[in-house]
Amino acid sequence: MQFTKSPLSIADQVDLLKDRGLTIDDEERAHHYLSYISFYRLRAYTYPFQDNDDSDHPFTDDVSFNDILDYYIFDRRLRLIVFDAIERIEIAFRTQMINQCALVHGSHWYENSSFYRNREHFENDLDAIDDELERSAEVFIDHYNSKYDKPERPPAWMTLEIISLGTLSKLYHNLKLDKTKKTISGKFNLGHPFVLESWMHAISNVRNICAHHSRLWNRKLVVAPKMPKFTSLPFINKKDIDVHKPYAILCCMAYLMDVINPGHHFKQRLFDLFEEFNQIELKYMGFPKYWRNEALWQI
Repeated sequence: MQFTKSPLSIADQVDLLKDRGLTIDDEERAHHYLSYISFYRLRAYTYPFQDNDDSDHPFTDDVSFNDILDYYIFDRRLRLIVFDAIERIEIAFRTQMINQCALVHGSHWYENSSFYRNREHFENDLDAIDDELERSAEVFIDHYNSKYDKPERPPAWMTLEIISLGTLSKLYHNLKLDKTKKTISGKFNLGHPFVLESWMHAISNVRNICAHHSRLWNRKLVVAPKMPKFTSLPFINKKDIDVHKPYAILCCMAYLMDVINPGHHFKQRLFDLFEEFNQIELKYMGFPKYWRNEALWQI
């Protein structure tokens, strides 16, 4: 099929939303926001309220432009809270990977294929590390390269600070199941490394969503975290949840934050956001009805 749609001016975008049944009380305000938030970005927040089987995409409920903006602002605030927590989790994970592996296996352990389960994955990850080292503008990387000839790559405590969380999580996933790998998962109060592998992969995916300012609130997440059968700290009892919805990864993050920084405000910040935007139904994020009764969510 040939694409034939033409670009629309801001005024035409406002008219199109009105034609589809969206209530717009202040057209000047709508024009202003559409000038700085693209129509297609905002479309992600109008989609749940439209009949998308109809080619005209009419709004199915009495929805206003202000309602759509509330969802947009809520999602933005949610991403900021989540991204702030991911920073703490990411730094803690990097630190454990650097310290535990280097102390046991040496300064350049990440270059040694014997520590990994899959040789092909190891080579791909090492290629990714080389690319990230090449792009790095960190002073400590430049200092190493100017001062040392061998080994060619910097030690783990430098290299693992500049690689992406995605690459770091792949390294951990590919490590052989040994005492060191178990020690790292144990530092996060997770009994088996496969749970931490899963969580860090999922968190890396959410990190990318937040970093690119993409919609999170009702998203179906491609990478789902595994729900552990047992944990040493309170987790959720109701594990028959949709692990592809944000609630599941928020539970994992809350658990990790309880370990990393017991005095954190991650949970309270979420509570405050949900109270401020109480018109937004959390069920679309995968929250069960009585989620606040879970031990994990107590403060």
